[in-house]
Amino acid sequence: MSETIRLTVGQAVVKFLGQQYSERDGIRQRLVTGMFGIFGHGNVCGVGQALLQDQVDFEASGAQDPLATGHLPYYLVRNEQSGVHAATAYARSLNRRQVMAVTTSIGPGATNMVTGAALATTNRIPVLLFPSDQFASRIPDPVLQQLESPQTLDTAVTDCFRPVSRFFDRINRPEQLIPSLMNAMRVLTDPADTGAVTIALPQDVQAEAYDWPVRFFDERTWHIGRPAPERAALDRAVAIIRSARRPLIVAGGGVVYSEASEELREFAAATGIPVCDTHAGKGAINWDHPSAVGGVGSTGSAAANALAEKADVVIGIGTRYSDFTTASHTVFAHPDVRFVNINTLGFDGLKHAATMVQADAREALGALRDALSDWSVDPSYRQEAIDLDAAWQRATDECYHRGHGPLAAQTEVFGALNELMGPEDVVINAAGSMPGDLQCLWRASTPVQYHVEYAFSCMGYEIPAAIGVKLALGDAHEVVAIVGDGTYQMLPMEIATAVSEGLKVIYVLLQNHGFASIGALSESRGSQRFG
Repeated sequence: MSETIRLTVGQAVVKFLGQQYSERDGIRQRLVTGMFGIFGHGNVCGVGQALLQDQVDFEASGAQDPLATGHLPYYLVRNEQSGVHAATAYARSLNRRQVMAVTTSIGPGATNMVTGAALATTNRIPVLLFPSDQFASRIPDPVLQQLESPQTLDTAVTDCFRPVSRFFDRINRPEQLIPSLMNAMRVLTDPADTGAVTIALPQDVQAEAYDWPVRFFDERTWHIGRPAPERAALDRAVAIIRSARRPLIVAGGGVVYSEASEELREFAAATGIPVCDTHAGKGAINWDHPSAVGGVGSTGSAAANALAEKADVVIGIGTRYSDFTTASHTVFAHPDVRFVNINTLGFDGLKHAATMVQADAREALGALRDALSDWSVDPSYRQEAIDLDAAWQRATDECYHRGHGPLAAQTEVFGALNELMGPEDVVINAAGSMPGDLQCLWRASTPVQYHVEYAFSCMGYEIPAAIGVKLALGDAHEVVAIVGDGTYQMLPMEIATAVSEGLKVIYVLLQNHGFASIGALSESRGSQRFG
């Protein structure tokens, strides 16, 4: 018989996570590096007890680094949604190579995470969620905080996670945890099929003991692949690019997560194709690169949008083409415009009826450069892009130095920060008028510098996100979250978490007279800032 070890389900979760590693490009590291959470009904005697035991065992070992010894650090947050935001920001800052988990109680503790799960999945960022659940045995039924449905006794509040998770499971028997955790790791390390991973843990099952196969807790390395482009697909893309007179690259988050910035810069320099960016892709090419023309779309630069209007071929690299990127399908206005999309996810790659190259961005850019080594855009088009961007940089300088007085304008605050912060420091934002100003004005030198969440654009993201970024990058990076007064009131309590964890983060709070962005929108459409 195979050797077994008797542990509760909660203990098995913690022990398993401590043995998981990720690897890409020969770099191997712990996959799950910690757990945020709040204890309450459901997890205090399950996962909570297991985390406590893990901490006691680590302290008794005399070791200095929990990640080197298979242990799982725990961080107390003040709101469960904040925990997911912090975990999302953490994984994004590390280009999805390492992740954090979040544990909650049942009922409101669990449903508080739903917004965070939706944000992570929308942004294609891996997070691991362990909401507690009602009793699987149904003997003490209903329990405190249990949702009762007269239609079926099988419904729980955790079912809310199904549409916002890339993977969802509920563990009603201990042995179900084995395939569930394996699939969770699969999704967390998939370069395409990733997002929120939710494993609901009924509170009785969490504390139930089971004889686990010892091999289940062996060290495992999950290899994050770089799918290479299919030769035929690459040839089709190359043919379309060669036929273009006014091509334009849209760099999305996939370029950053693939760590393909160097390849993008080299490809743009060799071909002369202008490069615009989305929020997730800003910094993928440095702002002062000869081919860089800034953000595109509803909140983009005049330079990028002028080029987008006349582009006959749009090359989307790692972008999901949100409505702000496409200005609701109006910015790419050439009547015969064609799209070539490079993406690991076929769902995004097929958008705009594109010719798709389903591949890793770094691999595809290298292959495209080789295939187009004898081709470049006309010198006049290259110069046009340079001239348009130069004009926009002059406009940016004017916005940064308006001399608004007596209080600085919002754009002046951004200008001061942009000039003060180094290339490895991080600016964070998510909602209101600021993402628009930041996308069209911020001069990002590196992929790490610009951290604006504008897929879900969730008010309240900024304060906990700064915690996740700081935990990910450490003291060598200053982390600055810019927060409007409306957003600030959503989740300000996580300032206490930053203090309790001894994390240096900088919060810049702007007095914008409360929801000014949506107020201006309502006023411009005849609603007189109602509400």
